[in-house]
Amino acid sequence: MTRRVMIVGLAMLLGGLTAACGGGSQEEAPPPAPVENPVDPATAASVAGRVTFAGTAPALAPMRMDSDPNCAAQAPTAPDESFVVGADGALQNVFVYVKDGLGNLRFPVPSTPVVLDQKGCRYVPHVLGAQVGQTVEVLNSDPTLHNVHAVPMANREFNTGQPLPGMKHVHRFSTREVMVPFKCDVHPWMFAYIGVLDHPYFAVTGPDGSFQLNGLPPGTYTVEAWHETLGTQTQMVTIGAKETGNVAFSFKATT
Repeated sequence: MTRRVMIVGLAMLLGGLTAACGGGSQEEAPPPAPVENPVDPATAASVAGRVTFAGTAPALAPMRMDSDPNCAAQAPTAPDESFVVGADGALQNVFVYVKDGLGNLRFPVPSTPVVLDQKGCRYVPHVLGAQVGQTVEVLNSDPTLHNVHAVPMANREFNTGQPLPGMKHVHRFSTREVMVPFKCDVHPWMFAYIGVLDHPYFAVTGPDGSFQLNGLPPGTYTVEAWHETLGTQTQMVTIGAKETGNVAFSFKATT
């Protein structure tokens, strides 16, 4: 029996167990207790900026998806999202967040879930963020078997099959972790990353490379930018009441 057949069989078994339990599971930690926002809206500040890549972006070959006919029927290939550079060097899929400076402040956990979809045999979006205790919904929008496999270091690993379209896995991360990788054991080209924080001050850069962190209390902060292949950069910024601090990150190719 080949390794791939064994993986698919295991994923189908997990999917059957998931379906029998209603199509989802949840982090064993209870939902967080309600907390009031400690930031005075009359003095709230923000940090805004842009992330760029300096140099010539590597030419990445499209990822072939023809190993699964259900994937190939939607598109034979998919773009490699590990390195996406737009106009004027704009670097996409960078997770930007406040790494330090908030002290012991505690923040409310959003009641709105974060959604990670499997659509077109890709994880959508490729990079996203969530707060500790916030509901994360992983959906299967494809007419094929997927296997949702989160591989954290600080949180609990989970691995669940979703053999049918419309299935949903529900999860809550219990501790801060930047970043949590997701993969699909059935489709090796599928990857995603979730940044899990104990506060709401994070963003993911889009096609123009920009980001904005709103509603911060005045103070001095360390802001970090994370990219899956280029690593991390940090900068310090001090913002007063109602001010917007500007931060720019510029990555270069690693050797």
